[in-house]
Amino acid sequence: MGTPYPTPISTSETRIGWIGIGVMGFAMASRLLSAGYTLSFYARNPSNPNALSLQSQGATLAQSPAQLAQLSDVLFTMVGHPSDVRSLLLDSPVLSSLRPNSVVVDTTSSHPDLARQIFSAARSLDAWSVDAPVSGGDIGARDGKLAILAAGEKAVVEWLSPLFSILGRATYMGPAGCGQSCKIANQITIGANLIGLSEGLVFAKRAGLDLREFVEAIKDGAAGSKALELFGERMIERDFRPGGFAEYQVKDLGMGVDVVEGGDDAHLVVLPGASLSKQLFSSMLANGQGKLGSQGIISVIERINGINQ
Repeated sequence: MGTPYPTPISTSETRIGWIGIGVMGFAMASRLLSAGYTLSFYARNPSNPNALSLQSQGATLAQSPAQLAQLSDVLFTMVGHPSDVRSLLLDSPVLSSLRPNSVVVDTTSSHPDLARQIFSAARSLDAWSVDAPVSGGDIGARDGKLAILAAGEKAVVEWLSPLFSILGRATYMGPAGCGQSCKIANQITIGANLIGLSEGLVFAKRAGLDLREFVEAIKDGAAGSKALELFGERMIERDFRPGGFAEYQVKDLGMGVDVVEGGDDAHLVVLPGASLSKQLFSSMLANGQGKLGSQGIISVIERINGINQ
């Protein structure tokens, strides 16, 4: 039973595995269940509300990551940090437990070099890996509108299209590691957008403008953006519930800066904006706000200006 690559994916045969059922992972796994796929998952805490909810939707709880790998044609992972990815996929028996031609899809925002290592390790075991970090936050995950930045063997990425289409829109970025490089570039861009939006709102408020009228006035001009659409109202309402943790924004920006610090001259890119963004988002961590959503960066700009909310 099962449909390992290249047998076409189908709701009746393809067995999905999932590790990582936080805000993003839970929403993504739920969408695959709603689409009719058979899904098993692993949870360190089986009594976690998300674990109980997935079971109520028809998912099966596996006893270990290795057991889950044995049960899966496609194993998705959505964990926190590159160290978690390494521990799960390189320092444990998960990859070696995959059956031939099964595919592991890491949707975690991780390091390009690590993605390449995982790809090589999977191929040595006759399995496949795809690095496919996502962008779009909790709303994109819930609504199936994620940007999926997929890399690895192009034919395998195309084979995964029926699953990716349920989660959002996948774009093939190139060989292993390119998905992660694209996500770092994405985070550099969104970090700057969030800081600009925060400063615009703080300035507008000090100038005596109605903030909702300000947002309405600029949304269709050059200042309009997905960041404004997703986070403008949240910032105004001071709704800092996480779609993506601020601490992960620091992690992703750090990987961009680290590429500069450790890269060779041929790949050297000076990123002064990313360095500044990392410092500002790091202020959230220093203030105990690492588990808030990244839109909470407005609180840092307010604090600099002596505004206490």
